[in-house]
Amino acid sequence: MAAVRQRAVQCASPKGLHRVAYREWGDPRNPSVLVCVHGITRCARDFDALAAALSERYRVVCPDIAGRGDSDWLPDPMLYAIPQYVADMVTLIARLDVERVHWVGTSMGGLIGMTLAMQPATPIARLVLNDVGPVVNKAAIERIASYIGLAPAFADFAAAEKYVRAVIATFGAHSDAEWRFLAEAVLRANADGTFRMHYDPKIAEPFRAALPEKDLEFWPLWDAIRCPVLVLRGAQSDVLRAETCGQMQQRGPKARVVEIAGVGHAPTLMHDDQIELVRDFLLA
Repeated sequence: MAAVRQRAVQCASPKGLHRVAYREWGDPRNPSVLVCVHGITRCARDFDALAAALSERYRVVCPDIAGRGDSDWLPDPMLYAIPQYVADMVTLIARLDVERVHWVGTSMGGLIGMTLAMQPATPIARLVLNDVGPVVNKAAIERIASYIGLAPAFADFAAAEKYVRAVIATFGAHSDAEWRFLAEAVLRANADGTFRMHYDPKIAEPFRAALPEKDLEFWPLWDAIRCPVLVLRGAQSDVLRAETCGQMQQRGPKARVVEIAGVGHAPTLMHDDQIELVRDFLLA
């Protein structure tokens, strides 16, 4: 596996400064940069396989969004929202000292990417949305709200892995080793030998406070995007509907859409066929 560097950048919020950790692959002098951003309860490690595969062509940067992984927790939980995450990513891109980036975003990471891509003078030149779009299904939001921030301390790793596997069962078929990796990425050991999830439980507070009465729609945001977009949809996804993808092909940046069989929300981008889809689009 290619060498990886663990780094961090200091970002600002209305309540002070916080540190955003990120993993960096490939030549640090490479001006071709790919930023990969994870889902709401996941972390930078999700992109280890994709980053290793693309690190000869890109400097690949995978941040832990604030409140997750190795990044700082925010003092005000209501700041755990897209505007703060976008501001943090602008700071990160400034640290990388490049004018343009390519972006892969899974779920929440895709919403962050969409919000940044629709801005005038955006740094995003190509965008991959992994199982997310301008309409987010209300039922899926309620499903995520049912578990986010509520995980207990687990007596041992086996119990913690069993919980993580249940929560992410919709990721599709994986080997035991791959499931173990996906669990290890988002678990932390407590001092007493128990295990917990890697994120600040308070990330759930703004999420639950804003539970919608209907599907969330962001079509004006989508219609403002001008860069090429690839949409990957898990064929069994409850977050991104097939009809939404159809509309995404007809309006705004008129995305290319690929559906991945046997997967719900969301494809992990760990397997060669999924990595190839991303590579072919980004390097086209």
